[in-house]
This record gives sequence, C-alpha cells and structure tokens, in this order.
Amino acid sequence: MRVLVVEDQPDLADSVARVLRREGMAVDVAYDGGAALERAAIVDYDVVVLDRDLPVVHGDDVCRTLVNGASTSRVLMLTASGTVASRVEGLGLGADDYLPKPFAYAELVARIRAVARRSQPAVPPLLVHGDLRLDPAQRTATRAGARLPLSPKEFAVLEYLLSCGSRVVPAEELLDKVWDEAADPFTTTVKATMNRLRAKLGDPPLIETIPRAGYRI
Repeated sequence: MRVLVVEDQPDLADSVARVLRREGMAVDVAYDGGAALERAAIVDYDVVVLDRDLPVVHGDDVCRTLVNGASTSRVLMLTASGTVASRVEGLGLGADDYLPKPFAYAELVARIRAVARRSQPAVPPLLVHGDLRLDPAQRTATRAGARLPLSPKEFAVLEYLLSCGSRVVPAEELLDKVWDEAADPFTTTVKATMNRLRAKLGDPPLIETIPRAGYRI
C-alpha cells in the first residue's frame, strides 16, 4: 500500500511515517499542501493522510483538488478539532474518513487499512493459497502451520501478490505499491526482496517469475 502523509509538524509526520512503514506500507511525506499536490500529481497513492491546517495550500483545498480531480486516492483527514461540526465539514469536503488529534497509532493504522479497502476489489480477511495463510490484520503469515519470519517489506510483497490472485504483477507495479519514493527504480531491490521471500517460503516454490512480465503466485 502506498501512503502519503501530509503534516506540517515534522516530528509528528516522521513519527507517523515510521509507524506505517513498520506496518509494511510504503510512505512518502509532505510538510505542506503545495508539496502534497505536487506528489499526488505524479504518484497514485492508495491513501492520503491529510492534516487540515497546512501552510502554502490549506488542507481543505488539497482535499477538494484530490476529490474533484483525476486522483483515485482515498483521503483520511486529521485535525486538532474533534467537534462534530468539524467532522461533518471535513467529510463534506469529500474526505473518506476523519480522525481528530491526538490519536492512537493503532487506530490510525486500522483506519488507513479500512479506507484503502474501499478503493480496491473486496479482499478476504485471510489470504490463502494452498498451505500458505496470510492474515493482514494480525500481520502474520504461516506455511504448513509454521510461522514465517518475514520482514515488513517481504510481508507487504507477499500480501500484494496474494491479493492479485493469479494475475502477473510487473516489478514496476510492486515498486510503486510496496516501496516509497526513496527506492531507486534502477536497482535490483525488488529482485533481492523476492529472493529472500522465496527462501523463507521454502519448497515447493510458490512465486513464479514470468520472463519480461513480472511475478505471480
């Protein structure tokens, strides 16, 4: 999942990004509304976590632009005001969800996942392929009953492949959905992660490489 965090308090923005990355999400950060719109114009984010009170371009205007434009990103709006009127106003702008500050990180993560599901085909709560079981909510994966010691990035790759069913997923798509803007598209990072994931999954192999096309379960 690719997420854009838009928050003008750098400490909070960076803290949120660290938490989301530990959850296996690919996260970019913008510290003002103008930078957020620039990033959203070139990256198809699954979710934009958007503070309302932003410099340069106000969060309300960022939300309107995303909702009224070609963006398919879901918007989770944050604000220091927790009144009912503020929540109604934020949702009226087109935001998909609204979370007042201060918030618990566990709730933020749950809301991001819930919002992201609205823009995607329905995915079962437990992803299963043969003896492989992956639980996105609990962040656990097992094969033949044995828990797999996956890193957050390996888990995210496996989750994305399983959610795509039998469809071939190009490396470029994995890079876009699982890695953030810091990833170099000309490196072998996808291949290296795939090799580690395959080793942990064991035999018989579950991930097939389709030459010049990508990967599939």
